[in-house]
Amino acid sequence: MKLQKTTLILILLALGLGGFVYFYEIKGTPQPDEIKENKQQIFSFKEDDVQSLTVKTKNQTLNLERSSKSDENKWEIKSPEIAPASNAIVGYLMNLLVEGKSERIISIPANQLTEFSLDQPQATIDIKLKNQKTHQLILGKPDFNRRFMYAQADPPAKPNGNVNVLLVSTDFENAVNRELSEWKELQPINEPINDSVKPTPNADKPTPANSK
Repeated sequence: MKLQKTTLILILLALGLGGFVYFYEIKGTPQPDEIKENKQQIFSFKEDDVQSLTVKTKNQTLNLERSSKSDENKWEIKSPEIAPASNAIVGYLMNLLVEGKSERIISIPANQLTEFSLDQPQATIDIKLKNQKTHQLILGKPDFNRRFMYAQADPPAKPNGNVNVLLVSTDFENAVNRELSEWKELQPINEPINDSVKPTPNADKPTPANSK
């Protein structure tokens, strides 16, 4: 039985549309493994390699140095004042620097850094290693849906041509934008003893009656 001409045309159109959807919607969509491969480690050093950190925000410049003492505090605040640093707070930032990955790398002309707030960043982190090598991470503004933030790792001193911009976790923003008091190690609170109030000896004992 011969197919009608109209039916044959509809079948061919359906096959053609199906092929288009397959190649452009399914094959053309990056698979999760491909996206994962695009993620790259921001830095290659380890936490024990770091000797000092300088965290500069719009509100303050904080200098942290690895403690040489054998007590529980791994880090010390050197400026704007000297104090033991919070292991938890510094460890949170260190984990991001050591384990953090860039979701994507964008190559842009150097004159477009302003669009990502990287010319006047919200924070700059300078890292000095025990072997005297240095690294730097510059944090710009978040992207349009605040899933990531724009950053530069070890930017060139005098950019010429295109530069790389990273998309990193917004956890960096939470890690650096802190008050000085948050960076300090919490000190135990010891309640002072008030010596001015003392129980009167034998205050609760009845006074013996005078003997006659």
